[in-house]
Amino acid sequence: MAAITAKLVKDLRDMTSAGMMDCKKALTECDGDIDAAVDWLRTKGIAKADKKAGRIAAEGLVAVASEGTTGALVEVNSETDFVARNEGFQEAVAKIANKALSASDTADLAGAEIEDGKSVTEYLVSLVAKIGENMSFRRMAKLSVKDGVVAGYIHNSVAPGMGKIGVLVALESTGDKDKLAALGKNIAMHVAATSPLALNIEDLDADVVAKERKALSDEALESGKPAAIVDKMVDGRMVKFFKESVLMTQIFVMDGERSIEQVIADEAKAIGADITMTGYVRMGVGDGIEKKEEDFAAEVAAAVAGS
Repeated sequence: MAAITAKLVKDLRDMTSAGMMDCKKALTECDGDIDAAVDWLRTKGIAKADKKAGRIAAEGLVAVASEGTTGALVEVNSETDFVARNEGFQEAVAKIANKALSASDTADLAGAEIEDGKSVTEYLVSLVAKIGENMSFRRMAKLSVKDGVVAGYIHNSVAPGMGKIGVLVALESTGDKDKLAALGKNIAMHVAATSPLALNIEDLDADVVAKERKALSDEALESGKPAAIVDKMVDGRMVKFFKESVLMTQIFVMDGERSIEQVIADEAKAIGADITMTGYVRMGVGDGIEKKEEDFAAEVAAAVAGS
């Protein structure tokens, strides 16, 4: 059997970032063949990752990246907030965010090569073995303009360009780009705070509108008022619903007076150029993921009962 020297172990560790004892074991299993040991570690790493794949990963980070007139948001999940603060995890998220700028959609990015011939998905699998938690790339979004800015904002950032909530705002305009960027950031901060359902009324999901109208109608009918009056009541309340749920008609949180539509119009007048908001994206870590509720008291009781 070949001698497993300290230098050989160090070389393998530098190549794979695996633990010292894992490297020594891999070299022993592979009779000192470092290339075979790399494959052995990769195989074992994937096996470890597979065991963790069933765990719910609802924490993590949202990251923003921008280049020219394009901006991208990505969400990468981990099991715990502790890992989300790990520098290695943050470095991976930043790489994925930058890669998103050249990807067409979530599936395209998941399969894109990011490091040493690995796709984004494979890259995260290798990190699972090193960091010890399930993690996954969940989604991406991208906005572009022909002329103007795509402003990005991260709420309560834990590292440059990443945090728990991220927003992109796209503004088409020939106006001063610095002033447009400042406006875009202010609107993005508003979006982070209010989480609007759509940019304009016509963009609202028809099912959401129908559900809201039915809920308001049922509530009004409970009062025993005539149907004709109920219809008028519902129409009035739907106007309020639209005003509060649609971004362009929401009241700007920074002054509490103007609608977002008016804020944009005022800035267009100030810079002497038309401004059109063409889109926005708000992404929060774990949105829509059903988190597992841990009942530690029940677990302890069950363990005691079974002992």
